[in-house]
Amino acid sequence: MPRQTPILLATKLLPISSSLRPPAVLAAARASYHHAPATDAHHLLDETPRRRAGAIVRALAALSSAGDSNVVASLHCASLKSGAVLDPPVRTSLLTAYARAHDAGAAQALFGEAVAPDMIMWNAAISALTLNRRYDNAAALFRRMARELGEFDSTTVVVMLSGASRAGKLRDGMALHCMATKRCLDADHLNLWNALVDMYAKCGDFYSSEAVFQSMPCRDTTSWNSVISGSIFNGLAEVSAWYFKEMARSIFQPDEVSLSSVLSVCSRPDDLFSFGESVHAFAAKLGYEDTASCSVMNSLMTLYSEFGMPETAKKVFASTLNRNVVSWNAMIKGLVQNERVSEALTVLWEMRLESQPDVATLVTVISGCGDQGLVSEGKAVHGYIIRKGHLHEEPSVGNSLLDLYLKCDEPSTASLLFRTMPRRDLISWNTMISGYSRNDSLRKEAQSMFKWLLSEGLHCSLTTMLAVIPSCSSPEELSFGKSLHSFSLKCGLASEVLAVNALMHMYISCAEPLAAILLIQKIISVSDIVSWNTIIAGCTQNGLYKVALEAFHFMHSSLAINPDSITLVSILSACGKLNLQSLGKSIHCMILKQFLASNLRVKNALLDMYFRYGDTRSAELVFYSMGDKNLCSWNCMISGFTQNNKGWRALQFYQKMEDYVPNEISIVGIICACTQLGNYKQGKSIHGHVVRSGLQNNVFISASLVDMYCKCGRLDIAVRVFEASAEKSIAGWNSMISAFGFHGHGLKSIELFWKMIDSGTNATSSTFIALLSACSHSGLIDEGWKYYCIMSESFGIILTPEHHVCIVDMLGRAGRLQEAHKFVESLPSQQAHGVWGALLNACSSNSELKMGESVAKHLLHLEPENSSYYVTISNLYAYREMWSGAVQVRNILQDKGLVKPHGHSIVG
Repeated sequence: MPRQTPILLATKLLPISSSLRPPAVLAAARASYHHAPATDAHHLLDETPRRRAGAIVRALAALSSAGDSNVVASLHCASLKSGAVLDPPVRTSLLTAYARAHDAGAAQALFGEAVAPDMIMWNAAISALTLNRRYDNAAALFRRMARELGEFDSTTVVVMLSGASRAGKLRDGMALHCMATKRCLDADHLNLWNALVDMYAKCGDFYSSEAVFQSMPCRDTTSWNSVISGSIFNGLAEVSAWYFKEMARSIFQPDEVSLSSVLSVCSRPDDLFSFGESVHAFAAKLGYEDTASCSVMNSLMTLYSEFGMPETAKKVFASTLNRNVVSWNAMIKGLVQNERVSEALTVLWEMRLESQPDVATLVTVISGCGDQGLVSEGKAVHGYIIRKGHLHEEPSVGNSLLDLYLKCDEPSTASLLFRTMPRRDLISWNTMISGYSRNDSLRKEAQSMFKWLLSEGLHCSLTTMLAVIPSCSSPEELSFGKSLHSFSLKCGLASEVLAVNALMHMYISCAEPLAAILLIQKIISVSDIVSWNTIIAGCTQNGLYKVALEAFHFMHSSLAINPDSITLVSILSACGKLNLQSLGKSIHCMILKQFLASNLRVKNALLDMYFRYGDTRSAELVFYSMGDKNLCSWNCMISGFTQNNKGWRALQFYQKMEDYVPNEISIVGIICACTQLGNYKQGKSIHGHVVRSGLQNNVFISASLVDMYCKCGRLDIAVRVFEASAEKSIAGWNSMISAFGFHGHGLKSIELFWKMIDSGTNATSSTFIALLSACSHSGLIDEGWKYYCIMSESFGIILTPEHHVCIVDMLGRAGRLQEAHKFVESLPSQQAHGVWGALLNACSSNSELKMGESVAKHLLHLEPENSSYYVTISNLYAYREMWSGAVQVRNILQDKGLVKPHGHSIVG
């Protein structure tokens, strides 16, 4: 079907009749006819031809900025009826009006109907295309103009430069510059010079923009504004500030554009805030605080809000005389940015009295409600949106509401809204999928939503993949994660760093770190710090410490990627776990050289690393050299000293925490220190603090209190604490089972074990260690064997050396050494390695010399540098009063340069 011309469209779709009276048309007509009464566009027919043409041109000029193509078409109809459309000024005005109403097709068709268009009409047609971002069509029309008309003027070049600027066509802009210079069009045409300054800046060549500006024969306010906005466009904040100062010194006074531009850039870097304040004073001096225009005041509100000064922004807002929607939006956005959403809502309700909130207003407020969990307030805004019909305007309003409900844990409301939204786009789908993925209990729904999206035939974007991949974060979801990986390859996202980073994190979360390592090998050339942090942190979390260190070494030595705080925290943890003291200290030096030692997370990781080394002195030096400390720093010191059997130092640090309120981690650490010291009095005091703070129901605290009272000899209080626990964790059950066993009540331990199973709590490896230990202390040999046998058969617990040690200890306490010896010999060599030591201790306790010598010989063959074996056999000789043997073993210990471990007592 051939394309209809604007004339046909106008006459068919918008006939002139008394029933069609666009208010804007009539208002423009009134303004054009010297305020004469006008009720219909037919009145244009009553004028003389000259007056008709002039009236239409004036009406089009008044309406062209309205952006309503139907209104332009109405005037087009009127000009057809009157015959004025044949007048070149009318045709040019119509063409321009269509262009500004973003109907480039109608403008192009209207130009095509012209028999012999003049240069003005050619320029208008080219301008229509550039205005609607159809630069390639504009360039083709420009070439046609040069061929058919044989000439062009400076206005043509200015129009084409504006198009090249919008399209980022630097080469075309340079060619236009050359043509203008060759034809001497730039001699005295200031607009052309300004267009060149703007084009070079917007195309990213600010050096050439400055060169043009400096070589201009004359300048005006637009020239200065062009170079200021150009420097801002290229991210040169300080340069724009310098040009503003130079403009202020020149003969040209800064206008609203200059002031608004430079104020917008002052809100970015911190060091320009004081300059922004001086610009504020300058604007006040020029009288812009009292002017009807409010663009400068809007920029000032944004400036103060960005720097966390909402009260100052409110003062500026209150002093603004002629507030528009942008003013209200700037105030509301500033309050939301400063987490004062309740005040922003108050401003929103006030705004309705002066002007109607637009989409930007509503999206900002809803976003703030979502971030602060204000679901009731968000629902009130939702009601207002429904009453005003804003859901039918743009999907962004509905999308922000979806995000609100998902953040406020109302997925059912979000689902209902999504299904009933009159307008939704891919962002709507992505918002739902992302919201479901963030909720641990809704990951399956995220995956179902993703499948639904594909079944609808919608195109899947990178954002969609980034939204759905986090829904796979456990080994059970690995299969779906692999299918997402395959789909991302099919969609051509294999080289997208963001997608690969998300997939690597998915594999690590699903306990498949090796798959993540294979992925990073494919994107090494484009990998970023997030890629390597994902691998290094993932390997550290999965116990692959050596792999993490290798990845760090490759990243640091082979790639131009500097580690950040996340990298260093993971690497310091790996060094601590592997006891690599030399490497850990060298990384500490690197941290100091790269000025990363001020980062609190890095400092706390250093504390943890040195405590793992047992180097408490270095940990203290790091702690006292820290400028800023947080609660985590103090907790590191308390738990670190406790782990290194220095409970008294942990208590000292606990008592120094004057500026911080101890949390669960602090309290568990200090209770463990009291347990270690046998300090019943201090432990009871901590218990009192726990009750006063309302923390007695914390499962970790209650478990540590049970352990403390048990080891301080107060089993009765331990039982009361355990029974009073609202929620009994596996740690609490294990502590209580161990407590009964520690006090020789093995049968109660067994009874409690079955009570735990009946409660639905699953037994762990530690549970059976506590249970077997209880049987050992109580002499329940048969029961101990029974639970040793059923732990793997009935409970699926993998046997570890710790379980074997409990059996050897149990048999040794019962004097059944031969049976214990046979048991150890029956174990696989890799599991028996640590159990032989338990058998040697059993021999020492029972003064079994012959077996003890045999076992010691075997152990010293395996670990010739382990001093504890020499001490145990020496003690055995001494117990049997074989002093020569005891002295001989001690001499061997001394000759080898081995040191007997220091004894530790809770007394003194």
